Amino acid sequence: MSDSAVGKWNIGIGLGVMILFMLYGFFLIYMRDFAPGREAWIAGANVSPHFETRLAHAHGNLFSLLNIVFGALLLWLPVRQRRARWISLLALAGLLMPIGILSEIYLGLPPVLVLVGAVSITVATALFALELVQMDVSGSQPL
Repeated sequence: MSDSAVGKWNIGIGLGVMILFMLYGFFLIYMRDFAPGREAWIAGANVSPHFETRLAHAHGNLFSLLNIVFGALLLWLPVRQRRARWISLLALAGLLMPIGILSEIYLGLPPVLVLVGAVSITVATALFALELVQMDVSGSQPL
């Protein structure tokens, strides 16, 4: 990833993944309100797999929004380039968490992607917080 691309990928991919999870939300609305057998769907709303589908929808949109915010901040703030690349890549890898939830439900895969995504977005957030605390806001260069 070139230095000028750091942040742009987070915004673009964040928006794209957000669109997908918004569309998935429409599917969930259909299943709850309009699908044949919706009463069974509603009755199982608080147990697996229906509960996990709502978790994936919520986390997918949240992590997409985090990528959009991180991307914009990486473009606007004087973040050290090496740190910016790590933050960007880890935030993007965080999107594996909601994708992993769906892969568990629909494909029966183990929760490896969920764990990798959760750790990635947490580390990205911590690195970004550390970078911002260390940043010299009076000048254009971080400490």
